[in-house]
Amino acid sequence: MNKRMRNEKTFGQWEPLPGGGRRYWLDVYGHNNWKARYVKEVDPEEKTILFLQKIYDNSGCLIEIHEKYPEDKGHRPVKEGDN
Repeated sequence: MNKRMRNEKTFGQWEPLPGGGRRYWLDVYGHNNWKARYVKEVDPEEKTILFLQKIYDNSGCLIEIHEKYPEDKGHRPVKEGDN
């Protein structure tokens, strides 16, 4: 299975990016209706250029971002208006 097919199967949702890359995402629901969205951006050859996790509270508001690649920046709380 090539990289594009594997990413499509793993994430299930994607959109094209300028320059031929793609943005994939997968939503995972947790306790109390919280949601984690895993986002992966790739170049036209499907090489990962960005990977992050977004955390949403039970009302759907983005509350935290954890950029994991290309550099692990740890969890960053989101301020009002950063959505």
